Amino acid sequence: MPTESQILKLDAISESLNSGAMLKAKLILNGLHPAEIARLLESSPPRQRRLIWEMLDHSYDGEVLLEVGEEVRNNLMESMDEQSLLAATKGLDVDDLADLLDELPETVVKQALKGMDYQYRTRLEGVMNYNEDTAGGLMNTDTITIRPDVTLDVVLKYLRLKKEIPQNTDNIIVVDRYNHYLGTLSVTTLLCADPEKTVSESMNNDYISISADSLANEVVNIFEDRDLVSAPVVDQNNILLGRITIDDVVDVIREESEHTVLNMAGLTDEEDIFAPVLPSTRRRAIWLGINLITALIASGVISLFQNTIEQVVALAVLMPIVASMGGIAGSQTLTLVIRGIALGNVSSTNSRSLLFKEISIGLLNSFLWATVIGVLSSYWFDNYLIGIVIGIAMIANLGFAALSGVLVPIMLKRIGVDPALGGGVILTTITDVIGFFSFLALGTIFLL
Repeated sequence: MPTESQILKLDAISESLNSGAMLKAKLILNGLHPAEIARLLESSPPRQRRLIWEMLDHSYDGEVLLEVGEEVRNNLMESMDEQSLLAATKGLDVDDLADLLDELPETVVKQALKGMDYQYRTRLEGVMNYNEDTAGGLMNTDTITIRPDVTLDVVLKYLRLKKEIPQNTDNIIVVDRYNHYLGTLSVTTLLCADPEKTVSESMNNDYISISADSLANEVVNIFEDRDLVSAPVVDQNNILLGRITIDDVVDVIREESEHTVLNMAGLTDEEDIFAPVLPSTRRRAIWLGINLITALIASGVISLFQNTIEQVVALAVLMPIVASMGGIAGSQTLTLVIRGIALGNVSSTNSRSLLFKEISIGLLNSFLWATVIGVLSSYWFDNYLIGIVIGIAMIANLGFAALSGVLVPIMLKRIGVDPALGGGVILTTITDVIGFFSFLALGTIFLL
């Protein structure tokens, strides 16, 4: 989320562009951080976006392209020639370059690889061997390594010779002569401990390492649980490959949260907010069509009891209440379970306990609100049978809603489907069908 000062800068650029003060806009624009420029590009209509892109100091093109969403990035790269794309790859961290190369034309990728020295190309290939959603894909290879048998004074002299250290370096990684990970030496210890001590005497042997094959959400959990700033990444033989830093983890957290929220609405987290009308319409039409099918299923259930509704109009008045209460109750459970799955808190070992807990909550709430709506309906229509019908239907629907809220995301996850993508639609269909059927069936039995 942008700060107030960032918002003011972005507003100032927009006002300058709208008023024709191009020089002022250019001066402000090129004083922004690449992430702020990316935010401005994403929030600008296509015509203004092209103007902003042309006004930029293109020495930061690569960093800006990495910050914008995939659809915006593709649109911007279409306007760049091969030399500009090649220039955008210069100076990027290895992990960032690996992400960008996947989307560049093959000719540009070949030229970029050809212009790299052997060491840099080897490090890049090491990152690109791993999926981008794993620790290996997230890691950077900008590590500082030391041996355990040297003194802290030697380490300090070594760092002074390097003159700079990578960003977010809170620990220096200790390895043996074969590059096997041994532990870490914190910068604080290095600065404060006796310089005559050896690294082996001062290092932390228990500092956690992360397997290169670990999934991104597992990495997030490790950083959160242990309050890490950085962590070494190793292969199955405990050989050091690189490190992950907190800035990469923050990006993963943001992307996962956006992904979950937008998927629940059938949208993608890379969609351009100012994308052309027809492609956006086509993408959303598919989701709307799926929802239409589920609505037709619910309507089909209602049509089975058309005669009942015609004879007891009160059922038509109260019918939305049952479905709505079930939908809300189910959504609460569904959201909780999807979050638990994302954080790794829900598994096959505890799903039964979670299911029992949520059904218990659903039933307790159903008895409470079934009593309330039952009493109100009885007085409203001066018929206690209507109160009984809606009360029983609400108990049934809220119970099924709780059951579905737990089982639907777990089943989707098990078959490899993102629970956030289809969970809401399936849950709504279940609560609508169960709610309408139980209410109208009971109405037919008791009121006709």
